[in-house]
Amino acid sequence: MFEFAWPWVFLLAPLPWLLRLALPPADSGEAALKVSFLGELEGLSGRRARANLPAWRQQTPLVLLWLFLLLATARPEWVGEPLPLPASGRDLLLAVDVSGSMDHDDMQWDGEDISRLELVKKLFGDFIEDRRGDRIGLILFGSRAYLQSPLTFDRHTVRTWLDEALVNIAGPQTALGDAIGLAVKRLRQRPADSRVLVLITDGANNGGEIEPKVAARLAAEEKVKIYTIGIGADPEQSGIMGVLGLNPGVDLDEASLIAIAEQTGGTYFRARSAKELQQIEETLDQLEPAAQLPTRARPAQALYPWPLAAALLISLLLVARDLWPHHWQKLTSRLGGAA
Repeated sequence: MFEFAWPWVFLLAPLPWLLRLALPPADSGEAALKVSFLGELEGLSGRRARANLPAWRQQTPLVLLWLFLLLATARPEWVGEPLPLPASGRDLLLAVDVSGSMDHDDMQWDGEDISRLELVKKLFGDFIEDRRGDRIGLILFGSRAYLQSPLTFDRHTVRTWLDEALVNIAGPQTALGDAIGLAVKRLRQRPADSRVLVLITDGANNGGEIEPKVAARLAAEEKVKIYTIGIGADPEQSGIMGVLGLNPGVDLDEASLIAIAEQTGGTYFRARSAKELQQIEETLDQLEPAAQLPTRARPAQALYPWPLAAALLISLLLVARDLWPHHWQKLTSRLGGAA
């Protein structure tokens, strides 16, 4: 079915004529020159005076240009029949720690050392793409927590946002409580049996305004199930860095992460390597989807490029008429003769 997304735009149709009535006529400040041999001047210059054209013919291209622009602005579209969307699935928020310690390269991927955040991107990017039927969103947190993507069926966009995440983009600290609080705020409006938060971090709470215990209690009250994942190699796995005590993994507060998961009915996982993190991903894949209210959506195909292209073509023709009047006159003469 054909329809306009913004039909109210057509109320602007009389705007140019109203402005013409309201504004004073343009004055070049030069005296007008009246000559009796205008026809001879036209023949010498190869350009026809527009004053000889009827007023409606002079204004027709401009009127068409304005109408095509209005048509494009009104967003014409072809709307299809309603299609059912998945009636079962989870509302899953992925909260990823992007604090400074996530840049520590103590993880392995294909025999190479990579940072913790890069490993999360590689493994959980595929995890996001496999969430067919789930609404999935993304929270990035450091010193503060930010909703990078709301709950959506557009898995590809969520993965793109994760791939573009940078260390320290949300600050160097770790605000676990704020991340949980933001997730609860976003999930509380969804069906109670499908609210899931996967929280990935490598440190302890040292920033933000909400204590993790308070946020976990709110999550439990709102029936948000939290799966916590502690990432980072053990100190003895980090070679000389671990011996010197420079491994940020020692800051991981496993006790708090375990308490958060148990209080909300979730599970705590420890990821010391890519293999363990991949096993955690496979475990999360086995979560049973929860029944939700069926929804329907109508696909829409945008048609505005067509009137916009027509407006562009008219504009180019008007410019060509003014820049190359002699060639334009020859072209119109040929077209008139062919007709």
